[in-house]
Amino acid sequence: MIFARKVWHFLVGIKDGLVLLFMLLFFMALYAVLTMRPSAGTMRDGALLLRLNGTVVEEPAERDPFDALMSGGNQPKEFRTRDLVRALNLAVEDDRIKAVVLDLSQFSGGGLVSMQELGAAMDKVRAAKKPVLVYSMSYTDDGLMLAAHASEVWLHPLGGAFAMGPGGNRLYYGQLLQRYKVNVHVYKVGTYKDFVEPYLYDKASEPSKEARRAVYAAIWEEWQADVAKARPKANLKLVTTDPAGWMAAAKGDAAQAALSAGLVDKLGDEVAFGERVKAIAGEDELDDAPGAFAHNKAETLLAAHPAKTPGEAIAVVTVAGSIVDGKAGPGTAGGERIARLIDKANADDAKALVLRVDSPGGSVFASEQIRLALERFKAKGNRPVVVSMVNVAASGGYWVSTPANRIFAQPGTITGSIGIFALIPSFEKTLADYGVKSDGVRTTPLSGQPDVLSGFTPETESMIQSNIENNYGRFLGVVGKARGKTPEQVDAIAQGRVWDGGTARQNGLVDQFGGLDDALAWAAKAAKLEEWHPQFYGKDADPYASLLESLTGQDEQAAAPTDLVGLVALRQEARLAGALAELAWLGQVRGAQAYCLDCPVSLRAPAVQTPGGWLARAGAVLGLR
Repeated sequence: MIFARKVWHFLVGIKDGLVLLFMLLFFMALYAVLTMRPSAGTMRDGALLLRLNGTVVEEPAERDPFDALMSGGNQPKEFRTRDLVRALNLAVEDDRIKAVVLDLSQFSGGGLVSMQELGAAMDKVRAAKKPVLVYSMSYTDDGLMLAAHASEVWLHPLGGAFAMGPGGNRLYYGQLLQRYKVNVHVYKVGTYKDFVEPYLYDKASEPSKEARRAVYAAIWEEWQADVAKARPKANLKLVTTDPAGWMAAAKGDAAQAALSAGLVDKLGDEVAFGERVKAIAGEDELDDAPGAFAHNKAETLLAAHPAKTPGEAIAVVTVAGSIVDGKAGPGTAGGERIARLIDKANADDAKALVLRVDSPGGSVFASEQIRLALERFKAKGNRPVVVSMVNVAASGGYWVSTPANRIFAQPGTITGSIGIFALIPSFEKTLADYGVKSDGVRTTPLSGQPDVLSGFTPETESMIQSNIENNYGRFLGVVGKARGKTPEQVDAIAQGRVWDGGTARQNGLVDQFGGLDDALAWAAKAAKLEEWHPQFYGKDADPYASLLESLTGQDEQAAAPTDLVGLVALRQEARLAGALAELAWLGQVRGAQAYCLDCPVSLRAPAVQTPGGWLARAGAVLGLR
């Protein structure tokens, strides 16, 4: 009995110690947040440093700060495009900023349109006679596109620069699923609605390849035109048509090859680059390390210049990532969450609304939730709704765009993919191989249906297909009403086919080219506003997440730089993760889907699963699991 009491007191003592330690960590974190928040007072003369150790996205995904801490700061960061653009625009005006520096050593890219927006902002800095310097260990397409807009492009002597181009192979699981006798029930409308193909076949259909070739060709042409205009001395023809010969001519020295082709200006490590920046921006009085230069982070510059709010508000709501049911997001477009944001703007009596869309689509139900919320906004006072498409606004991303009085896109935007499908696996044949059979009685043909373990009845199959066809008809009708076309006219450009922004403008799915600023200006004019400001609806970044990034060193240090071999490894890692996600998706999808297979979406870091409850989290932080 005495021994049991001692054990009990020992366990209670451990519990109390953990609680005290967790509270101590909490208050230390709170103090750090309050004292480290950027302010105008932290600005100093020097460079604007944009260390893009992650992905540029329209809306960063919400990250659990404890997950960030437990991952050791190794997960890629996400940078909001409009924050970067605004920081670059402020660099033009702020006399304290002597130069702009982009560190792309661990840049994971972003979409074509996002890169064009950043490139245009970099051009403004250069037009203001302020140098823009870029450094990386290696450059690929998105990094090359940004670098083309710089005054000086630096490359590590052991690095390289490579124009990959869009496209490549994807995995097809049809034979794998057949081997394990998984019965994949497919219900779809649209010749080009190829999202289901990887789960049915061992290769892409010809219509799928036809649409893919056209879109990729348009995107590639747009990329080359942008880079050639910004950096006319670059020999893109050599780099893109004969990469092996180009590399062989440099005897395998990728850095020298990049220099000879005019893709970069100078070779040097990060210290040499830092010394070059120091000569322009001044030395860092807070850091005596070699190559350290005086600089400000984007968040510091943004904090020093609070956004002005003259006149009336034009609401801006973002639909970014896959459209899903529920409240998911940011970074994922939960239909209920987005609809509530629109309704909030409606209740606030915003004079107009701009929907910023960067989504390959998803749930039909969630897409309809968002569309109806936009219709409610329009109905109250006949206020204008404008859509600003970014990199991709296809399938469900186009569904939510239909209430717009005006649709803006860019030539490199991917849109369309007007089609519907549902995909449900069943395992009756798999189970039968292991001697598991099913039997029972039904009162109707729908009793117990749909049954993923025992199979579907013909009536169930027919009803689901009929519902998908009905939803497709609804999709055609919604688009037709919005674009002044008959359902038959929409069907001719629908069938699940994706279009580049230029072609979409020609066939009437898009009204004109332009970015967010153009959409806001049009909305202001339509609402007859003389003075106005954009009001962004949604959740801002969590300050605690920023704190824990500081604790892990993620805000100051990029991950280890990588060469060509490292880039290949990173790409393959991402591809493997994508393949696993595709297989998992087969068993997780719910309801009818308007989703685009070939639309590029930003890679997001996989979520780190942690046990629920604060005590479990504390134990995880302390290494007790």
